[in-house]
Amino acid sequence: MSQLTDKDLEYFEKKGIEKNKVRGQIRTFKEGIPFVNLEKAAVIGDGILKFTEEEETRLIKNFERQASTKSLLKFVPASGAASRMFKALFNFLDSYNPGEETLDVYLNRTNDKNVKFFAENLEELPFYKMVYDRIAGKALSKDGEVFLFVKEMLFDTALNYGFFPKGLLPFHNYNGKMVTPFEEHLKEGAKYANQNGKADIHFTISEQHEDMFKNELQRINSTVSLETGTSFTVDYSFQKPSTDTIAVDMNNKPFRKSDGSILFRPGGHGALIENLNEQDADIIFIKNIDNVVVSKYADEVADSKKILAGILLEVQKQTFEYAALIESTSISEKTTEEIKQFLEKKLNARFLDKFATYSLEEKIRILKDKLNRPIRVCGMVKNEGEPGGGPFWVEDKQGRVSLQIIESAQIDLSNKKQKEILQNSTHFNPVDIICGIKNFKGEKYNVLNFIDPKQGFITEKTKDGKALKALELPGLWNGAMAFWNTIFVEVPLITFNPVKTVNDLLKPSHQQ
Repeated sequence: MSQLTDKDLEYFEKKGIEKNKVRGQIRTFKEGIPFVNLEKAAVIGDGILKFTEEEETRLIKNFERQASTKSLLKFVPASGAASRMFKALFNFLDSYNPGEETLDVYLNRTNDKNVKFFAENLEELPFYKMVYDRIAGKALSKDGEVFLFVKEMLFDTALNYGFFPKGLLPFHNYNGKMVTPFEEHLKEGAKYANQNGKADIHFTISEQHEDMFKNELQRINSTVSLETGTSFTVDYSFQKPSTDTIAVDMNNKPFRKSDGSILFRPGGHGALIENLNEQDADIIFIKNIDNVVVSKYADEVADSKKILAGILLEVQKQTFEYAALIESTSISEKTTEEIKQFLEKKLNARFLDKFATYSLEEKIRILKDKLNRPIRVCGMVKNEGEPGGGPFWVEDKQGRVSLQIIESAQIDLSNKKQKEILQNSTHFNPVDIICGIKNFKGEKYNVLNFIDPKQGFITEKTKDGKALKALELPGLWNGAMAFWNTIFVEVPLITFNPVKTVNDLLKPSHQQ
């Protein structure tokens, strides 16, 4: 760190980043981040629960019975920009000239299947009529019309959708009324995060988009409240500058921009664990902004959330009883075994083989540690080829095994056994999480104490034509929750409908 100047240290202080944190990040670059060691994939009956209809009904009723006595919050990561949705269309604008070739010739030349599908299904897009009305009569040919349509969507002198936050794009069309995912999340929240006619919803957004979100809420609030019979308290937070991570050059020295200042980059969605830590509710529902459905599927999605929350309440009740018992009285060897079995069967905790040889005092210390952790219940969807992390049993260097959500980038794919475990996985993570962040006394955990810093990511990027290494913090539902108690549950495929590209809006779940 001797290469740091007083000016650098002033910059750190301004961003709220401690020098020791920067030192630790540089050490991580030098040491590298080890791959995780997969023991096996989590499957139905071994890490993933699957319920009968009768069990689902019981869990829904369990949640509905207790919901009015709990504080509920819907937490929506919503800082994603729409620009990535339109990557293929931006490329199309750069490389196609309707005056020089027909669209068919262009598509045959480039084999651009994304643009072909887009052009063939244009009229099914939720915003088709609005965009078409704006360009009506301006195109000389059908090919020119497609080109003008895309320009009207994306150019900053027109609708400028490429600049929008994803959450404020028109995703759905109900008989001519266009609805954004922001609005769909309000309606969805009214179905399961509604407590006595009120729903609290928190969006993490980019600071540059704050006014846009506030304007959208002002535009729709009274209508949605009337439609759902719910009054909404909506608030926002931004990714903290203090969670940015230092970039280094290929020799692991701080990367300096052309003005001599050190480059920091956003730490990825793992930075949002800080935003989550500032929330205060008994039950927190986490779901990404682009994962919404049209209204005809909304009840099925809401029931799935209630099932997950019902499990949380059921397991939490017993956890709290054992935590209170172990805190308040001397317990016997028999009771320690009873608590151990509960932790293994209900919270997927695993114990080292030598646990049986420990003294009663040491056993109690370990049981206390395992009981007093935040709990997450995560929906898992059958793997049907969608990208995303998945549920696995993972073993650390101390031989401790735990359930984790792991991304493929964390796995050594050159290791045949590890690759086979990945290929044999049956489910993936749709980001459908119900969190219990309080202990048996009703006190909030500091969830920053349950992060595994060794589950971050190092990637190679460029800046001003120079190569650099960037550090992503452990993902919000990956390493940032690594030391939580974890329950995985199979949920219906209809609960996972992300919009990663504009063509995803043409899928049935987004068509009314």
